[in-house]
Amino acid sequence: QVQLAESGGGSVQTGGSLGIFCAASGYPYGSGCMGWFRQAPGKEREGVASIDSDGTRTYADVVKGRFTISQDNAKNTLYLQMNSLKPEDTAMYYCAAAPWTWGSRCSAASPGLFNYWGQGTQVTVSS
Repeated sequence: QVQLAESGGGSVQTGGSLGIFCAASGYPYGSGCMGWFRQAPGKEREGVASIDSDGTRTYADVVKGRFTISQDNAKNTLYLQMNSLKPEDTAMYYCAAAPWTWGSRCSAASPGLFNYWGQGTQVTVSS
């Protein structure tokens, strides 16, 4: 059974930094695509970043240069380091896995390709 568990969310002031984590189990981690998504109250879910099995990363324009996605295959863990946080980054952050998606198809712009989702971790940025 595939399980994704996010952690590390919390509250931070504008301009601060926060790292969130996603522990994966139940499938051969590192064999496909992983992504971070977020959803703010009253807004649609949006893709934040993705990382492929070969380490290729993509980012949404609104986070590019501020967020960094990475993974540790030995620890079955996905990370998102968030710097220069803004109030508009406030949202529930979800990790997702697409074990059978690779290459150019690996993108957080295509949430439909992700097969498994975590329960989310809240990130709140105060002004």
